[in-house]
Order: sequence, then structure tokens, then C-alpha cells
Amino acid sequence: MADMTGSKIWANSADSHIVEPPGVFDSLPEHIRERMPRSVKDPSGEFETIYIDGQEFRRAMPKPTPGKEKKGLGINARPVDSEEDEFITRTIQGNDPAHRLRDLDGEGIWAEAIYPSLGIWAFNIRTPEVARAGARALNEFALDFQSNSPRFVCAASIPFVDADDAVAEIRWAADAGFHLGFLPVQPPFGRPDWNDEEWDPMWAAFAETGMVIGIHIGTEPVDPSGRIGVYYRGRGGAVLNYVETTYGGQRAVTKLIACGALDRHPALRVLVSEGGATWGPFIADRMDEGYRQHGAAVKPVLSKPPSQFLYEQVYASFQHDRSAVAAQWAMGWKNVMWGSDYPHFEGTFGHTQKTLHELFDGVDPEVSRRIRIGAFQELFPHVPELPADRQS
Repeated sequence: MADMTGSKIWANSADSHIVEPPGVFDSLPEHIRERMPRSVKDPSGEFETIYIDGQEFRRAMPKPTPGKEKKGLGINARPVDSEEDEFITRTIQGNDPAHRLRDLDGEGIWAEAIYPSLGIWAFNIRTPEVARAGARALNEFALDFQSNSPRFVCAASIPFVDADDAVAEIRWAADAGFHLGFLPVQPPFGRPDWNDEEWDPMWAAFAETGMVIGIHIGTEPVDPSGRIGVYYRGRGGAVLNYVETTYGGQRAVTKLIACGALDRHPALRVLVSEGGATWGPFIADRMDEGYRQHGAAVKPVLSKPPSQFLYEQVYASFQHDRSAVAAQWAMGWKNVMWGSDYPHFEGTFGHTQKTLHELFDGVDPEVSRRIRIGAFQELFPHVPELPADRQS
């Protein structure tokens, strides 16, 4: 067993974010620009209202942990007066490629899969023209950022109002240099779910281009009343809501396996980010049981048990979960990955090394390396390997 106490541990992050600057949609015509996602925070700072394509919904703002120790903002960062100031400053600095790389080096992170932030809500757009233009604007911004370092693996945004538009943007994005495409856990409100045959050309496009499907949790669609997903109030609400967000990624994976998308496209790879990883073996067992015990009703018939598609083609990232490491070595799911969630409050920035040591000290070196580095390299082989002096 490896004991790396006192040494710096390096890892890749399968879950990070970029925060789009205010002007990301400025080049779009006004009638489209005004329907792009935008956030307006309440004076109290406790809630924000997100406006998207004529819709709006309110949500509570993420808050830092009370009493969280100040860790600074990375190399050469200025001190800040509050946790909110810290997050704002980190966001600004994280959008500066050179400063972000310094932060990564300070934290011991080599490469990142980078999802949108405000742009993650763009899948709720329901007007085809607006969806196409918005996705392209977000992708041009992400491409420009990604071009600054091969350590940045930015996720392409996809318009989902029309499946043909989705296919076209996937092919454009792959040609432009994307290796990862962002999917919400469900399609926009009113669109068929991911197991519907309407999306079959999209799975084919992902497989043919080699782009990894990146499903980020907490991305349920907004319904006509402005309600998003399941939201609990009252006693236990904060914990209930946080746990609830994890289920969407599990449902999405189950749909892709059960409908035969992964069977028809053996080259297809799916990454579920920020949803933990211990759920994988449980879902694998449950799918196999359903497939076996209710075989007479199963459609389509798969070429092998559902669990094999999950173990071979599905990956998942976690941050702090103590059980996730064991899901790899004790339960046989080799596609467990780690993620920092930079620059979000609930992420590991400022205590990444503490987190990595707590998770991996005493863990078999092969298991540790596979989770921290190897699975990421398998999904994104274009990313340069860690230099020799960062191989611990």
C-alpha cells in the first residue's frame, strides 16, 4: 500500500467549470441575445433569478461552509474580505488562463474536464434559432479558452430543440477541436427522453466523432411553472436537495444502456460528473436483475448483460466520497474518476491536497493512479501526460 504523507499528490479533474464573462453573447443579434441565459441576484444575495428564452426560475445561491478556513486564492492572489468576495475573485482569476494554470499547479491538478456555468442552463432554450446561436456562441468562447493549454478539456454545448441541430453542432464541435460534449440529465421540457429513438442519430454522431458524452448532474429541465427538478423545503432540505441532484445522472446512464445506445455504439463513452461513483455497481446489479427477471418484456434485446456496458463504457467522478475509491478496487468498477469542481464553493479549491491525501494515502498505487490519472487519460488521450516530476 502507498503512503504519500507529506508529498504532493497530482490528479486530473473530471469535473471543473468555466464561468462565462458577461459579454459572451454580445455578438448575437439583439432578438436572440435577449433570450440567452442571464442571472440576476437578489439584493440579499440569497437567491438568484435565471432568465432563459422567455422563461425564468429562482434558486437559492450556493453558500460556503460556515467557518471555512481561508486558504487564499492561489499563487500571487490578493487577500479577500469575505467568502463571497473569494468566490467572485476566484471566478475572475479562473477565467484568466495563465492564472488558472497557476492555481492548478498550486493545487496539484494537471488537466481538467471543464463544463459551462451559466451556459449549463442553455439547454432549456426552446426556440431552435436561439438554441443554435447560443450553443455556437458558448462554444466559440470555450474553444478560445481551451486553445490556451492542452490541459483544458472544455465541453461543447449542444442545442437540443431539434435532433438534427444537435447532430450538426456535435460534428462542427468535433472538427473544431472539442473532445467532450455536455448533456443535461434530461432533455429540455417537452422533448422526448434520452431513451427515445429520436436521439439515435445524436448517439451515432458522438460515437463517430469520438467525442465523450459528459453528463453533469443537477441539470433537470425547467417546467412551465418555473420549477426545476425536485426541491425540498423545511427540515433537512439542504441535504435532501444535494442528494436528489445525484439521481439524474444515474437515470440518464440507465436509459442509454437500456435503450441499446451503448450496445449499438461500442466506441461511445459516457462521463457522469459530480454525481459520486459508488452508485455504479448498484445500478449495474439492478439492471442485470431487471433484464434477467423480466426478460420476456425486455426491448431491445442487448448483446450482453447491462452491467457490462456500464463497466466498459461509463465513467463517473466524485470529490470527497470515501466509498468511491472502494467502488474501484472492491466492486470492480475501473472507471471511477476524481474531480475538483473548481471554482465552486462545494469544490476542493484550497484544500485539494488535504482531500487527496485523505482519499488515497494507504491505497494501492495502481488503484490510486487509475482514479487520479489513468481513467482521465483513457477518455482524453490527446492530453499530454504528467511530466516526470509530477508522477506521484
